[in-house]
Amino acid sequence: MSGYAALTEVYEWLMSDAKLTPAGSVAAFSEVVRPVAAHGRVLDCSCGTGQLAVGLAELGLDVVASDASPGMVHRTRELAAERGVSLQVLRAPWSELPAHLDSSPFDLVMCVGNSLAHAEGESGRLTALAAMSGLLKPGGRLVLTSRTWELVRARGSRVDVRDRVIRRKGRDGVVIYHWELEPLWEDEHHLEIAVALLDADGSVQTCSERLSFWPFRYEQLVAELEGVGLTVDATTFNPEAEEYRVVARPAEAHS
Repeated sequence: MSGYAALTEVYEWLMSDAKLTPAGSVAAFSEVVRPVAAHGRVLDCSCGTGQLAVGLAELGLDVVASDASPGMVHRTRELAAERGVSLQVLRAPWSELPAHLDSSPFDLVMCVGNSLAHAEGESGRLTALAAMSGLLKPGGRLVLTSRTWELVRARGSRVDVRDRVIRRKGRDGVVIYHWELEPLWEDEHHLEIAVALLDADGSVQTCSERLSFWPFRYEQLVAELEGVGLTVDATTFNPEAEEYRVVARPAEAHS
């Protein structure tokens, strides 16, 4: 799934204040980035607008950034040029990553920002996770973040209007999520995201996009990680929290 074509230029309105800069994005993952040796190799395989990938490159790491969305790839390249850092940026879905990168294993592979739910069901997730796992060095780590989909499904289909106006690039915007949830977990679900930008003259310009996603239970993710040869090393999962992080290692490297 590529997606995020219409939302590419307004993606900042969907980001938290803390992650709007390369330094802020890296700081959010400082505990997993810090152990990577100088000039270590890192893959951000859901790079979005490139804040995290560029921030990692600014630390002197050898970074590859990838995304299935051509718009996001373009924005990542623009940010790298603006910040004067060198990194490889490529457009590729997870399934194609080994063909591009199989001779260059990584110390750290990152798939953050709820991206994994856009993989098409269990088979798509397993393909994606297998690709990520196969790109790790012995002792390397995979870092994933996800919404707590158990909470999302429990709330049912709904319209979610964010409770504050968000200011980015000198413009105010209101973010609206329309969740379309299906009866079964394995069904294709939909989320329409709209960013309504407010102009000084009172006019409103709205950018929206309908995205497909396939939710998964935490226990299912752990089992799928194990199925591709990874063992969970650390997790922040809490069934009452909105999101969580999982750090996994190749099973033979787990101690």
